[in-house]
Amino acid sequence: MAQAYVGGEVHTGTGEVFPEGTVLVQDGRILAVGPADRVTVPAGWEVVEAHGRVVTPGLIDAHTHAGIWEEGVGEEGDDVNETTDPVTPHLRVIDGINPADRAFADALTAGITTVFCTQGSANVLGGEGATLRTWGRTVEEMVLKAPAGLKAALGENPKRIYGREKKRPATRPGIAAIMRESLVAGQNYLAKREKNAVERDLKMESIGRVLRGEIPLRLHAHRADDICTGLRIAEEFSLRLCLEHCTEGHLVAAELAARKIPAVVGPGLTARVKVELRGKDLATAGILHRAGVKVAITTDHPVLPLEFLRLLAALTAGEGLEEEAALCAITGHAAEICGVGDRVGTLEPGKEADLVVWDQHPFRPAAKAALVLVAGRPVAGSRAVGMPPGGKAGSPIGGRKPDGETFR
Repeated sequence: MAQAYVGGEVHTGTGEVFPEGTVLVQDGRILAVGPADRVTVPAGWEVVEAHGRVVTPGLIDAHTHAGIWEEGVGEEGDDVNETTDPVTPHLRVIDGINPADRAFADALTAGITTVFCTQGSANVLGGEGATLRTWGRTVEEMVLKAPAGLKAALGENPKRIYGREKKRPATRPGIAAIMRESLVAGQNYLAKREKNAVERDLKMESIGRVLRGEIPLRLHAHRADDICTGLRIAEEFSLRLCLEHCTEGHLVAAELAARKIPAVVGPGLTARVKVELRGKDLATAGILHRAGVKVAITTDHPVLPLEFLRLLAALTAGEGLEEEAALCAITGHAAEICGVGDRVGTLEPGKEADLVVWDQHPFRPAAKAALVLVAGRPVAGSRAVGMPPGGKAGSPIGGRKPDGETFR
């Protein structure tokens, strides 16, 4: 299929905007993007008129529990925390993802085409997360990158879960000590494996991926002191680090920028329900961005529903993060943080065509996704091509070719 989306206000997810642009999509990939007067539509291509509309990359939430902490099904759908052991790095989130979780359909309707799914923060080392499409019948169809990070946690959550049972860790130093012990064990394991002197150990293999820099340590940390503990440990072991939540990151913005540590900030609309959230501020993402930190924004679904992602970005823009930077925080920068920036997140030639046509700028509260493409395939939106009558978002697309589809 070859389509030209013509005349819309195109936001590429790189910070570049074409007030009247053209996006060429062929065989599921972006062939060209630019001003309408500079991008020629090849003869015979289907032209999709997007005048008066806004075109963006598919949105990306860089930290969720979609599929593994399901909505509306009670405890039966909660597989987010393995609270039997504080060190479970070998857990794989893909083994707990239910593609039928309603969250994925809601995400597509809201223009969200990619999410990072991860375990919760009960454990010091919680398991391997994955970057997924929000469309697909099976996890294998959805996976963009797995593993895409090892979840870890500092602060109140591991303290509360294990301390109340009189087990380690019961304090912040106890959490840090367990994390160091596990990383040292991983180093020893890698050294022995090089000499074929030890049997396989799935826990150590997972930690080894972090030690070798193959995947980042995705570290849950709210308070500034916990953030600094994470920086300290990352330097000790030469780890790639990404901070999750980063609630008081504005207090140590210069330190994060100097070390080129990215941050996934949020969710910004929750109450200050625990001591770690006293410093929560919607201005945090803007402060970090201005300091030079790569920032993404998260709903932490289901803490907040995925469909609130664009509204969180809009509120963050209202508190000092430039509007285009806020859009990058849920498109291009989020893709880079999730390890898939070479495939999705921006409208650039060669990227997979995850694209949304909106009836107005997505930061406007009443905005609707008129059409959502995943790898060039229409999958959702009020104007989704080939949607069966009454079909819900995320359903397989019926095979008819669009004929003269317009957004006017």
